[in-house]
Amino acid sequence: MGDSDSDDYWVEEPELAPNDPMRAYIPTSFGKASKEANIAAQIEQTRREVEKPPPKEKKQKKPASDSDSNSDSDSDDDSESDEEDVAEKYPVTHEIVLKTHERAVTTIALDPAGVRMLSGSLDGNINLHDFSSMTPTTLRAFKSVDPWEATKSASTDSHPIQHLEFSPLSGSVFLCVTAHPQAKIMSRDGYVVTEFVKGDMYLRDMNNTKGHVGEIATGTWHPTDQNLCVTAGADSTLRIWDINNKRSQKDVIVFKSKAAGSAGRTRMTAVAWGAPPSGGNSMLVAAALDGSLVLYSGNAPFNRPSGEIKDAHKPDTWTGGIDISSDGRMVVTRGGDGLIKLWDTRKFKTPLVQVEHPSTSDRYPVTNIKYSPTSSSIITGSASGHLHILNPGNLRPEHVTPITPGVPLIVVDWHSKLNQILTGSANSETHVLYNPKLSSRGALEVMSRAPKVRHIDDDPATTIDQSIGMSADSIITPGTMGSKRSGFTASGKSRDPRRPQVQQITPFMRSQPDEKHISENIPLSRMLHEDPREALLKYADVAKKDPMFTNAWSKTQPVTQYAEASDDEDEGPDRKKVKR
Repeated sequence: MGDSDSDDYWVEEPELAPNDPMRAYIPTSFGKASKEANIAAQIEQTRREVEKPPPKEKKQKKPASDSDSNSDSDSDDDSESDEEDVAEKYPVTHEIVLKTHERAVTTIALDPAGVRMLSGSLDGNINLHDFSSMTPTTLRAFKSVDPWEATKSASTDSHPIQHLEFSPLSGSVFLCVTAHPQAKIMSRDGYVVTEFVKGDMYLRDMNNTKGHVGEIATGTWHPTDQNLCVTAGADSTLRIWDINNKRSQKDVIVFKSKAAGSAGRTRMTAVAWGAPPSGGNSMLVAAALDGSLVLYSGNAPFNRPSGEIKDAHKPDTWTGGIDISSDGRMVVTRGGDGLIKLWDTRKFKTPLVQVEHPSTSDRYPVTNIKYSPTSSSIITGSASGHLHILNPGNLRPEHVTPITPGVPLIVVDWHSKLNQILTGSANSETHVLYNPKLSSRGALEVMSRAPKVRHIDDDPATTIDQSIGMSADSIITPGTMGSKRSGFTASGKSRDPRRPQVQQITPFMRSQPDEKHISENIPLSRMLHEDPREALLKYADVAKKDPMFTNAWSKTQPVTQYAEASDDEDEGPDRKKVKR
């Protein structure tokens, strides 16, 4: 057969039945396979499979005509379609799961652009995720940071991460609150920019201390000024900081508790800082451990609260969730007493609505509650692992969906630009929920990329470290491995206190003088390698012959005389002394 006839022949394929098991071993096509990813199939793989509740048993009725039975079936179909329509209204139809922590996830933050995500945990680490660099097969953090790595010793543990929040406008820095009296301002790459000062614990008047003297529970940013933030501490104060001045707070608000036996002090558990979009005055709302809820004007001076409710929640229960609506009129709180309450800032006396909602503050005090970006919904987690989307008017659930069934859902957030919901659970999982029809970028952008190309013989279970996603044949630069990779911290120091730090070779060290130059030009440098005892004994005979310091009284110094022992005194120490 010539070259001209090469296009005329065809290959006879075996004829197999459609259900023949042999089809699994025969390729569907020949030639070079296409590298284009099936984006629709990838997104469909992330669709959440939510089990529908079993249908309720209906009471037996008298037999009816066929028209009645048809109407009953139609009503069942309508109810199922209504549930699906409700789910399509919110970004909860699809999800991606990030497992980058070892303990419960307590806080989540997204920058205003929706590119970088932070997650904090009880393990004391902050994991940085970048949606622009993740693919469907590389869902992991690109960096893990311990804020107290440089100051903690080998015997101390890391401080749990209480709250993380990006600056509202630029997102160039974020506020880091840990279980410590000092909060930090860190860059978006995880480096400490500012560390606020700690107050003097021996001063009784909290107005005179320059910082917190107790553990900080939470904090937040000013809604319009990216240089101001506020922190709430266990020393019964709210402190407003200017991030450009770390040596002292800008303003301090001392809350005086009226509860019996508190001596005027209580722990501040939650704080929110909101401003209406019309440009009015901002407002500070804070909750205390004694059950109080206080409202301050967001502008100084903060001498007296503009509103105070003594028994907003049950005393000695942790009110960890608080948020202000986008119009600045409503405040929602979630207390440790198992209640969610809605408050009106214009009539700050009694709650408008309250509903029961089981609390998880006994184990996870940082459990929060959040308004949606448009304040058309309220979201919060539950002890059973469900996400509750509530109506902002009557606090009734509009949609409830399981995220981590049986495991408490601790923290939630709803990003305005991405229109995606983020959740953190007690099983160290971070879920990003989205809807391809309603959401943009973020998780949707991740699942719209082709998976990372991997060698055909590369088995992730055997050749890739699942904790860091690093292949066994990868070339690793020394000093670049994180704290979880080879026993070293991000700065290159060993976690083992008995292991000395490896001295790094730098251009400055290469230009240092050698040992010969030091011994010839630096006096007494040879004594570094001598035995101190031998060096001192070498001058013992010289000191006796020619004393330098005792030569003035060497001739007049009296001779030491010792009594000679008699024969009777040689019997030993057991002989009794003679009485004289």
